[in-house]
Amino acid sequence: MKVGSIFKKEVKTYFTSPIAYVLMAIFLGLSGYFFVAVTFYLRTAELYLVLANMGVTLLFIVPILTMRLFAEERRQGTIELLYTSPLRVTEMVLGKYLSVLFLYFIILLISGEFVVYLKLFGDPEIGPIISGYLGLFLLGASFLSIGLFGSTLSDNQVVSAVITFFILLFFWISGWAGELTQGIWKQFFNNLSIFHHFDSFRKGVIDTRDLLYYAGVISLFLFYSIKMVDSYRWR
Repeated sequence: MKVGSIFKKEVKTYFTSPIAYVLMAIFLGLSGYFFVAVTFYLRTAELYLVLANMGVTLLFIVPILTMRLFAEERRQGTIELLYTSPLRVTEMVLGKYLSVLFLYFIILLISGEFVVYLKLFGDPEIGPIISGYLGLFLLGASFLSIGLFGSTLSDNQVVSAVITFFILLFFWISGWAGELTQGIWKQFFNNLSIFHHFDSFRKGVIDTRDLLYYAGVISLFLFYSIKMVDSYRWR
């Protein structure tokens, strides 16, 4: 119930703020552009190309979406009220994380209209579409956990967004390093790359190793967030 109270408060904050609607419009607008470019200009119904570009778009959307989660609480001093409440730090972090994850789920749900258009004008395979959206959800969930962690590192929202962006960029660039190296280093960078694990999903393959990777990233950065927030209690 305590997690639920934080969840409801944060969801209400998102949907009463224009920033959520602006980011939703930007993400869906760009995704729609990619969809039109792929289906009408490239003359293909391969949704995996659209999903790849949607994943890259998250690099820029997620830092802005998550930057206020803890940075704003620290800047306004309201985090002190949370510390003196019956809430545990874990409940606080989970409540905030689930709220932004719910918002992301709503965005993906709306983007499902692309699948409807494909079904109306073509005959796409449903399996790769389902696995692709599952991968996109897990990719976004991992990004959001990193963004939440970035928000705990500063009381300045812009600084938190920049930190998050560079952490995400590191995970993205590690995939490039995997393409440029061979042997054990290639395997190392590919295993580290957050986008490399997304490739299988958008091509219609659900691999247990990729599921475990995303579960590990989410758990790790939620753990880091809990430790960072808890450390402020004793300062």
